[in-house]
Amino acid sequence: MQRLTLFILLLLFSLAASAQQTMSLEDCVQYAYSSNPTIKTAQLQITDAEWRVKENLATGLPQISAGITYSAFLQRAGLPSSAISFGPQVPPGFLDDLSAELTDLPLLDGVMQGLLGGSGNDDSGRLYFAPVHNLSGELKISQLIFNNSYLLSLRATRYYKEYVNLDLASTRYKVRNQVTDAYLPALLISENLAVLDKNISNLDKLLADTRAINKAGFVEQLDVDRLEFSISNLRTERGNLARQQEIVIDALKFSMGMPVAEKINLSDNLEKLMAQYADADLTSQLDPMTRPDYLTLLKARQLSGIQVDLFSRTWLPTIAGFAQYQPGYQGGYGAKDSDNFNKWYFIPSAVAGVSISVPIWDGGGTKAKRQRAMITMQNVDIQKQMLENAMNFELETARKQYQNATERVASQQKNLELAQRIYDTTQTKYKAGVGSSFEVTQAEQGLYAAQQSLMSARFDLLTARVAIKKALGQ
Repeated sequence: MQRLTLFILLLLFSLAASAQQTMSLEDCVQYAYSSNPTIKTAQLQITDAEWRVKENLATGLPQISAGITYSAFLQRAGLPSSAISFGPQVPPGFLDDLSAELTDLPLLDGVMQGLLGGSGNDDSGRLYFAPVHNLSGELKISQLIFNNSYLLSLRATRYYKEYVNLDLASTRYKVRNQVTDAYLPALLISENLAVLDKNISNLDKLLADTRAINKAGFVEQLDVDRLEFSISNLRTERGNLARQQEIVIDALKFSMGMPVAEKINLSDNLEKLMAQYADADLTSQLDPMTRPDYLTLLKARQLSGIQVDLFSRTWLPTIAGFAQYQPGYQGGYGAKDSDNFNKWYFIPSAVAGVSISVPIWDGGGTKAKRQRAMITMQNVDIQKQMLENAMNFELETARKQYQNATERVASQQKNLELAQRIYDTTQTKYKAGVGSSFEVTQAEQGLYAAQQSLMSARFDLLTARVAIKKALGQ
């Protein structure tokens, strides 16, 4: 039974361990590259840009369309043939003579007789202006030969595709920085927790020794109470830090695009990352071309320039060619009781040509659009200057913070060594019976404060190194 219980506990432990991922900073960044929603959106924009290129290209390719139409008159307009007069110059019986002349042309003869609505040109016949049935088809081909807007749109879509690729690189750059900024505080809290655990362990050992000495009657109960109070404070602080760590790690998972319910452990430490970012460049000048966000802005300016070109050459003509074929069938000429009513006639037509359109005046709309496009380009120029200034400010600030943090680390390292000596000496004196627990508590608090200060200074130094790399686009 005990073996079974042990086996189940080991199984549960292994499952819990496998459910938690141990991730370094680079692991978190790579996870964000594949899961962050902002990056996924930027990748979809690339796919959309590829289809937009194909969409614009298709405008200049041959356009082919086909259709068919059927119509039937429910009531046709018509006049009695006796009501039609051709004037005094047309002799009586003209329609009958014309119909007789068209007997060798069946189509025209049939249409003529059908329009009259009867046999002969008497008062009983009516002249109809349309057949009852009309069936027509259409096959149309058109080809754009020249259009300045189309040519500029092709260039614009190519630039836009480059723009969204640069935007993806800029998004990846921003997400990497966000993940790094979220990872470092979580790492600092982990280091603080480790220091607190060490201090609590030391105080627990000291408390056990003090209780034994108190039972022997060599120290007062007050000394035991002071140590218990210190340990209680440290454990309360540790609980607060542990909850803060959960919040910070949740923020890290959010920046990665990871579900907050998943569990992760951080595998990096301050020493490892300090070595990883030890090559901070303190002398090189800023090269804006290494920053993806700067390149994206330059591409946006090119797109604005295309808009200016588009509205500056509206006088260029649009030339297009077309060809159209329309087969048609008509039936139902004349009256319903006539011989021609059930006959159908094939009446095809075909046309081809070229159209040229030149804009002359649009009320000043094009001028207004051109001015707005120029304003947009000027706004991009202002944004470019602001970004250059911001990048230089970011780099200079990071370098100054690096120098300050370097001096603080050296100073806090000395303070920690001094606090450690004081703590060790106080403990030795206390164990020898020549010191008080109050001195031990004060020394312990001073040691903990020195540890916190050194850790904070080293964290600031690491943050400054990371900031320098970010400012340089590395």
